[in-house]
Amino acid sequence: MADLSSEENASSKSTSLLLQIVEHPDGSVSRPFVPISAPSDDRPDAAVLSKDVPLNPTHDTWLRIYRPTVVHHTTKLPIVIYFHGGGFVVFSAASTFYHGLCEAMTGAISALVVSLEYRLAPEHRLPAAYEDAVETVLWIQSQARDPAAGEPWLVHHGDFSRCFLMGSSSGANMAYHAGLLATALELLPLRLLGLILNQPYFGGVERTPSEIRSEDDPILPLQANDTLWRLALPKGAERDHEFCNPVVAVPPELRHLPRCLVKGCEGDPLVDRQREFVRMLQREGASVVARVDEGGFHSVELLDPIRAESLFAEVRRFIRNDL
Repeated sequence: MADLSSEENASSKSTSLLLQIVEHPDGSVSRPFVPISAPSDDRPDAAVLSKDVPLNPTHDTWLRIYRPTVVHHTTKLPIVIYFHGGGFVVFSAASTFYHGLCEAMTGAISALVVSLEYRLAPEHRLPAAYEDAVETVLWIQSQARDPAAGEPWLVHHGDFSRCFLMGSSSGANMAYHAGLLATALELLPLRLLGLILNQPYFGGVERTPSEIRSEDDPILPLQANDTLWRLALPKGAERDHEFCNPVVAVPPELRHLPRCLVKGCEGDPLVDRQREFVRMLQREGASVVARVDEGGFHSVELLDPIRAESLFAEVRRFIRNDL
C-alpha cells in the first residue's frame, strides 16, 4: 500500500516521511511529496464511486464523497464524516493512501463516507481544522434540511439520523474536538450517533513511556511528533494545551458526547496517551468502547490490509451498535 518512509535524517535513525517537512522563515513549510488520487466519479467498473464537492471556497476546503456503486434505493446508508491524519500539517483527503482507505471502508461497512480536505498548519493553526470539521457537519445538516437543493448522493442514499464522526491520528483528534463543539449545536434532522477515534493523536509536556521509546520510530519518531505539535498549536502554546492534551482540563461538554470507539495498538508511540484518554472518558461517565491490538504501529491501517479489514469490521459493528 503506502510508503510513509523517507531518506535517513541526520538527527534521527528514523526514515519517517514526517522528517522531510522543511520550515521557512515566513512561517510556511514545504511538505514532502505524496501521490494523490482523483475521484472515481461515475466509472461503471468502480466498486465504489467518489466525487468532490466544494465546502468553503474562501478557505479552499472541499469534500470527497464516497458511496457503493450498487445501492438499494429503499435502504438509507449511515453517513461517516472522515478526517485524515498527518499531524494537522501534511497529507490530503486526496492522498493516495487515504483515498484508498476511504474507498475500501465504504465498501466494507456499506456507508456513505464524506472525507474533508481541511486547512493545514502552520499556515492555518488550530483551531482552523476544528472549524472546518464543524462546518462539514453543518453542511451535511443543510443537505438534510433542503433535500430539493441537496447533494444527490446524500439526499437519495444517506440516513441523516445515523451520522458518525471518524478520524485517524490527528483526524481522530479532530473528530473528538468537533464532537465537543457539536454538543452546543442544534443539528436536527441530522443526528450524530458516535465518534470513531482511530489511534487518536494526543500529546503532553511530560513524556510517556511509549513516547520515550519512539525516538527512532519509523512512522512517528519523537522529533517529528514534537515538530508537528509546534507547528499545529496556537503560537506560544505548549503541549499541555487542551487541543493537544485533553486530560489536563476535562471539558464540561464531554458528558454530552455520543458513544465513542477508541482504537489503538501496542506498537503506536501514542498508545499511552490513548489509554489515558480512555480512562478520562470512563471516569467522566462517557460511553466508550476501547480496543488496543497487539503489535502494529502508528497508521498501521494504511500499510497492512489485514489491519485495515479489522478496523472496518469494528467500525461496522460500532455503527450497528453491536459493540
